[in-house]
Amino acid sequence: LFDEKYSENVRVVSMGDFSKELCGGTHVANTSEILAFKILSESGIAAGVRRIEALTGDAVFAYYKEQEAELAKAAKLLKTAPQSVCEKIEHLYSEIKSLQAENDALKSKAAKDALGDVMNQVQDVNGVKLLAVEVKDVDMNGLRNLGDQLKEKLGDGVVLIASTLDGKVSLMASVTDGAMKK
Repeated sequence: LFDEKYSENVRVVSMGDFSKELCGGTHVANTSEILAFKILSESGIAAGVRRIEALTGDAVFAYYKEQEAELAKAAKLLKTAPQSVCEKIEHLYSEIKSLQAENDALKSKAAKDALGDVMNQVQDVNGVKLLAVEVKDVDMNGLRNLGDQLKEKLGDGVVLIASTLDGKVSLMASVTDGAMKK
């Protein structure tokens, strides 16, 4: 309250026994002047104190007109009717998820194909099998999948894969429990 500025006359508005507020002045002669009332936000500003921001009167109608225009714009972009926007978004999310899964599968296959058969590169280091290979243009998820596949083929040992993608180097190392014990 001390941060807020009030004129010389300050009105105290009480709502029952639970709320007392300071008010810089009366803004309407009668509540019918308010017309419509739309809460925009509600937040806590201190312990036990809430701030509500709202629109009244013609500003509410302007707000709804703006929201309606945004909905119409979204519907036009989605090539659907305004009442079908949510349904269209759900459909698009489902399609994106499906395409991402397909894309990941294709990336994994491409990485595996690019790597070829590397089992002839397995080395023995102090009794532990080590497979260290390089593959180009594979992201970290692709490296993880590739590492799992190679570890499965290798059996007990260590798999290390390096890749460069967009000028960045990624390394993936995977070690089986048996190799860790050795």
